Amino acid sequence: MTQTVVPVLRVTNAAISFPFYTEGLGFTVDWEYRHEPGFPVFAQLTRDGQSIFLTEHAGDCQVGGAVYFMVPAVDECYRAFQATGRVKANPPHNTAWKTRELQIVDPDGNRLTFSTELAG
Repeated sequence: MTQTVVPVLRVTNAAISFPFYTEGLGFTVDWEYRHEPGFPVFAQLTRDGQSIFLTEHAGDCQVGGAVYFMVPAVDECYRAFQATGRVKANPPHNTAWKTRELQIVDPDGNRLTFSTELAG
């Protein structure tokens, strides 16, 4: 299935945020755009077929957004994220709505929830 919605998250410093997403969470930078060198960046990052936009442009959106990622195995994500040493998070937990979830906060306070549906 093709992703039809791409969330946009505001970051205040790409030099800090990009390594968090790429080295810490395993995203790759698909492309980035600046109107001129030294200007704010707008970029697309993808992890396992799920893309997000990160923007330094203050007018695009506010910091403190939230994105919910459905993943096949949230516990595997947690172990991989922790192994990088860049991501601090509590272990995944089961929810009343029959998912197992892991919440991570990026350097700007954006909340990223990784979730796996529980059987039954």
